Amino acid sequence: MTPEALAKAIKAKALELGFLDCRFSQARALSEETEHFQAYLEADYHGSMSYLERNVEKRLDPRELVPDCQTVISLAYNYFPSTEQTQGSPKIAKYAYGEDYHRVVKDQAHLLFEFIRQCDPQSQGRVFVDSAPVMERQWAALSGLGWIGKNSLLLRKGEGSYFFLAEILCSTVLAADAPTTDHCGTCTACIDACPTQAIVQPGVIDSRSCISYLSIEQKEDLSPEQEQMLNGWAFGCDVCQDVCPWNRFASPHQEPRFEPVGHWEKWTKEDWNELSPNSWHEHFGHSPITRTGFDKFRLQVQASLSVDSDSKSTGKDT
Repeated sequence: MTPEALAKAIKAKALELGFLDCRFSQARALSEETEHFQAYLEADYHGSMSYLERNVEKRLDPRELVPDCQTVISLAYNYFPSTEQTQGSPKIAKYAYGEDYHRVVKDQAHLLFEFIRQCDPQSQGRVFVDSAPVMERQWAALSGLGWIGKNSLLLRKGEGSYFFLAEILCSTVLAADAPTTDHCGTCTACIDACPTQAIVQPGVIDSRSCISYLSIEQKEDLSPEQEQMLNGWAFGCDVCQDVCPWNRFASPHQEPRFEPVGHWEKWTKEDWNELSPNSWHEHFGHSPITRTGFDKFRLQVQASLSVDSDSKSTGKDT
């Protein structure tokens, strides 16, 4: 099989496995990202996510992770849900509706890598899904999988941003794809809509003000002011995506494992008030929501319900 035929076969297999797209980049050091990343760390925009300070060399050069790496394969996997939460319920980021994406997407990526090794038995490599020091958005943008928007997320023309990224770092040599152009233009919808002004400049997030960070990554108790900043979100946040004009093109995923277990998205306020360790495990035991632990999630649910009650009593829209 010629290199051109192999590249075409890999992309076709990726689509067959449910990926939105598959693109290639030549493995190298991302020297152009060094200054930006160091400035991000020095500004403390990463908050308490100290893991970002470690393995910087590996983060900037995939060959430090996979010594024989020749190609970075970037993949996109749709998670846009077909159902919406009951209005007034604690808000959950769409990516966490179903089974933990690390498992679901990695399963499909491993199947793709198995296919690559069938075509190229000498191929060596590793699969990553948000689980190692890989600059996934930068590699995806370099390959033309999309462009990095002002909310720092990867965007795809005609599809938006509701998709997961995965990478295969492998020794198979594949011709690099070309980057695409930025299609955000003068739009500032995400910056204007962020309720905590966490987008400090296009493409740069101050995690310490980000609702997703506060509701997931921050391990210490939230202050009363931080609870107010959650603005009704119990896990994650989709505000900057929901307002993005490109997401009007998002279409529902076709992945059964991303469906909410027991249709918790239809729960009433009373159902949420009855949340217990047992029901938590039953409905969220295989979802990304377990990252917070029951106690933190329960507190954020109660804070969300309190915000909803306050808005109804004052007539304000949250």
